[in-house]
Amino acid sequence: MPKQIRVWDLPTRTFHWALVICVAGLVITGKVGGSAMVWHSRLGYAVLTLLLFRLAWGLVGGYWSRFASFIYAPGSVMNYLKGRPHPDHVVGHNPMGAGSVFLMPLVLLTQVSTGLVSDDEISFTGPLNKFVASSTGLAATAFHKQFGQWLIIGLVVLHVAAILFYWFKKKENLVGPMLTGDKTVGHDARSSRDDLVSRGLAACLLAIAVAAVIWVVRLGG
Repeated sequence: MPKQIRVWDLPTRTFHWALVICVAGLVITGKVGGSAMVWHSRLGYAVLTLLLFRLAWGLVGGYWSRFASFIYAPGSVMNYLKGRPHPDHVVGHNPMGAGSVFLMPLVLLTQVSTGLVSDDEISFTGPLNKFVASSTGLAATAFHKQFGQWLIIGLVVLHVAAILFYWFKKKENLVGPMLTGDKTVGHDARSSRDDLVSRGLAACLLAIAVAAVIWVVRLGG
């Protein structure tokens, strides 16, 4: 019998859409350059804040947002690819989605890190540039402006393509649950906790992440 459960808690949904907005803004401001680099750096700091928050939330957040709920054994991944999914695969992140969840933050963290130590010698110098050798800063800048940005754009395109594939080919709407938080499944499944207490914890973790990023940025002051 179909059952509706809370799969994505509010903090997870807020993180997801805030990251979407920030990444889109980063791509746009990075392409525009010039005075737009002020906002580029601000959005970069925002992404770092969001990533630090998600790292913590992946340990203590709602059940389906925890890393432990979508770390799959190789056998489980193979069964999914062969069309024999585990019931949990249709609730939270399936094995393919899980790979994206781990890869995208890793790439974004690399991009933000190179931005922190970069120096384009025109309009932007990262706050941590003074702590690295000039050659390191220039290498980080080259990666950030070339391979790094295109890797992110490629992953975003792949992510959107996967969403469209599941929507049109498998008739599975992945966007809806990330908007409402709820998903209808055909079997009993655990709901993610999403109440005032858990949301308060998320707010505290976000505040800590904000403080950490402010500290990092001020190191270069």
